Amino acid sequence: MKDMNNKIVSVEKNKKWVVPKSFRLLFGGILSFNVLWWLIAVVFNNKALPNPLDVYAVFPKSMAMGMFDHSWASLRRIFIGVFMAIVIGMAGGILTGMSPKANKLLNPLLYLSYPVPKLALLPVVMILFGIGETTKVVMIVLIIVFQLIISIRDATRNIDKENYYVLSTIGASHTQQIWHVVLPGILPETLSALRVTVGIATSVLFVTETFGTDKGLGFFIVDAWMRIDYLTMYAGIVMLSIIGSLLFILLDITDALFCKWSRLRRVN
Repeated sequence: MKDMNNKIVSVEKNKKWVVPKSFRLLFGGILSFNVLWWLIAVVFNNKALPNPLDVYAVFPKSMAMGMFDHSWASLRRIFIGVFMAIVIGMAGGILTGMSPKANKLLNPLLYLSYPVPKLALLPVVMILFGIGETTKVVMIVLIIVFQLIISIRDATRNIDKENYYVLSTIGASHTQQIWHVVLPGILPETLSALRVTVGIATSVLFVTETFGTDKGLGFFIVDAWMRIDYLTMYAGIVMLSIIGSLLFILLDITDALFCKWSRLRRVN
């Protein structure tokens, strides 16, 4: 017990002084990428591959040209799609994780649909929902939801049964068991699955935003490319990368705030 207390105190001390590892890796990656980009631009000396300093210099101009509005349109689609995928993933994952009958019924469908390349479904989704906002959100949901369902299902099944027994002895309802045992137990795996899928979803959003819209970073980048405005094009690519990085950081912050118990368990 004394050793455990010492470890908890050590973790609390480290939280005050140590920058999270993911932030340090992200900063190192950004620095390394920009140095490599600068070196390649100097070696090739081609207008199609401008210097990163020149790209960052046109950011204010690109913002004035509407890049902020395009970024907000893309970010809004990502948030709506991720929220819908989490709701569906939570419901499907918890249901199949806690109910053997539901898992037996839905498991073949999950394993059949999960490996299918979701971009291959884009023509089908466009036929069903048109080329508007709905298609872009649906594609994000399709990219994320199957990974979430499988990860949440496996995390639910791996929860120690003794955790349920403790609540059962004090008369907790089924809903209370889900709230106090299942949701905290599956949160770390859910965030890990989101880290993997959100980046892929952002890439797919870029593709879908080149069809039937005049808003979004996908449209902004392709429009600059068609006008041979390479500096603005790269500014849009960098902004898309910034959005992906911010989403990753947001997931890390969520993990730090709500999954402290998981880190303490790993220390132990």
